Amino acid sequence: MEDVIETIQSYLGAEADDLLNHICRTIPKSSLTLPSPDFVSEVFAAGSNRNNQVLRNLQSLYNSGRLGGTGYLSILPVDQGIEHSAGASFARNPAYFDPENIVKLAIEGGCNGVASTLGVLALTSRKYAHKIPFIVKINHNELLTYPNKYDQVLFAQVKQAWELGAAGIGATIYFGSPESTRQLQEISEAFYHAHQLGMFTILWCYLRNPAFKVGKTDYHLAADLTGQANHLGVTIEADIIKQKLPETNGGYKALSREGSSYGKTDERVYTELTSDHPIDLTRYQVANCYMGRIGLINSGGPSGQNDFAEAVRTAVINKRAGGQGLISGRKAFQRPMDEGVRLLHAIQDVYLCKEVTIA
Repeated sequence: MEDVIETIQSYLGAEADDLLNHICRTIPKSSLTLPSPDFVSEVFAAGSNRNNQVLRNLQSLYNSGRLGGTGYLSILPVDQGIEHSAGASFARNPAYFDPENIVKLAIEGGCNGVASTLGVLALTSRKYAHKIPFIVKINHNELLTYPNKYDQVLFAQVKQAWELGAAGIGATIYFGSPESTRQLQEISEAFYHAHQLGMFTILWCYLRNPAFKVGKTDYHLAADLTGQANHLGVTIEADIIKQKLPETNGGYKALSREGSSYGKTDERVYTELTSDHPIDLTRYQVANCYMGRIGLINSGGPSGQNDFAEAVRTAVINKRAGGQGLISGRKAFQRPMDEGVRLLHAIQDVYLCKEVTIA
């Protein structure tokens, strides 16, 4: 895949050498459970409490799409019609007001699965649920209440996802928010029910609190805080963790300086377990997912001017850190379908490229 690595290098530009040749000297790769074709058997079948139906559905996810059989995941998430409003999400490309085009993009894009709302997947389930693993996102934040508020509330029941043939469910918890305790309780119960019915679980472990922005730094993207959110997520038996790529660190310290002491941390988190390199910051996120026993997939972020380069960069960082893949939506569906397919393939090529190794 010499041409593929050259394409990856061209997207990375001036960062290519730093990102592709970085050696992680914080948490060694030998400490991690890394993605592999036998990941489900080695992690979940060998010792977990997941039942046979969960194992089957997890394996179907890992076996689907262009990355099938590699242990890596490329998932198309399209819940933005609620999370960011349908107009803001689909006006750029109105074809995706039609739910069938969302599923078509995931299939033609070679994704392992498609994650979307109850309405989208229920309306397309009879035609497509047997062709690509469906993941029903059961809670959302809506932006029609005035004034806008930020709270993830249940839009769907676990049994509805099971009845339409979903392989898994997804949910968001806004860790750090005033509503996080209620959300934690709701989603813990939902994940338990999903596992009983044989579906796997994915948790969007997002931070949400205005206080997490201190000065010009947004600590919603801090490795120490997002890492702890991941650790809370695996505690309620998320089978896969979705997290934003870290861009900074020291969230606990910054918030403690703003007033009273916040949370607990250890100086070794900053001096030994992380550095300021993006791969090392992301590896700390992986470590908090039970040292990689629960897969970390990073989000693709909003659509912008350099989507292909940004998507490839995120994929390289995630893979080299020990993560399991990307869940990228807006960069793919906010463009014509053929371009969206090419973008998804560009992400997947990083995980198929043997020259991109674990740092």
